[in-house]
Parts: sequence; C-alpha cells; structure tokens
Amino acid sequence: MSRERLFLRLYQTNERRIYGFILSLVPVWSEADDIMQEAIMVMWAKFDEFEPGTDFVAWALCIARYQVLNYRKKKQTEKVRFSNQTIEAIADQVATVGDKQDDRRDALRKCLKKLKARDCKLLQLRYELGATTQSVAQRVGRGIDAVYKALNITHIQLLHCIRRTLATEESS
Repeated sequence: MSRERLFLRLYQTNERRIYGFILSLVPVWSEADDIMQEAIMVMWAKFDEFEPGTDFVAWALCIARYQVLNYRKKKQTEKVRFSNQTIEAIADQVATVGDKQDDRRDALRKCLKKLKARDCKLLQLRYELGATTQSVAQRVGRGIDAVYKALNITHIQLLHCIRRTLATEESS
C-alpha cells in the first residue's frame, strides 16, 4: 500500500476521534476546525516518522495536542485561560476516554449481531435520519405503544449485553 493510501486510510478511520479530542480542548468549533486542519498538515508532513503497525491514534493525538498548545500560545491575549498543565491533564483524560469509547463501540457491534433480525430492523428504522417512533410504527404496521415497548426491551437487552461483554473483556 502506498504511503498516501496508508495515511488516508488511517486518518479517515480515526478522523472523528482526533477531531473530538481537539474539540474537547478547544470548544469553539471554528477554532477547532482550524486546529484540525493544521494538525492534518503536520501529520502528513511527519508521516515518514510514523512507524506502520504502531498506534496511529496515539501518534495523531500527540500532534493534535501540540497544535492545541501552539494555538493557545497565539491566543494568550484572552482574559480567561487554562494553564498548559490543565490542558495536558484534560488531553490525557480525553485520550483515555476515547479508548473506552472504542471498547464500548466494539461491544455494541458484537451485541447488535446477537439480536433477532426483527429487533435489529426495528432499531435500524428508528435511527434513520428523521425517523420517529410514530413513523416506525406506521412502517411496520404496529401500534406506537408496541413499538415503544419493543424498542425499550431491545435497548435493555443491548445494555446488559454490552455490560457483560465489557466485563468479560476486562477480566481477560
């Protein structure tokens, strides 16, 4: 795989996580967008230093962290500022939370595969863009109360399955 393709694949797979990390440290969307663009340029410029097979996310978050710190240096004229130590502590915490979210997302995928086809279809219909429980009830030809109840039961099953999956993975 070419260097460009590898970079694009790794970046696209982890873009939301990197952006979420930046956004957690710089909560103004337009500023986070600018920092993200700068971070991407630095990642690409330094991609020769990245060792394939290692943790791309950790590498990218490190670059993003430095871009946030550089941004803060430029913005020192603002009245309310966090210290660099505070930003570092937040960054460390967000990076850790991201790992847990990945574990939860993986557990959710596993648990969704265990659902009955009927329940999975009901969830897909409900979480389509713009869908409501009422519209789902009409599409499947069931009463709205029955759909609410079925969705609630499915959500509870998923919650229990995710908890069991995470507990099993933590103990192993």
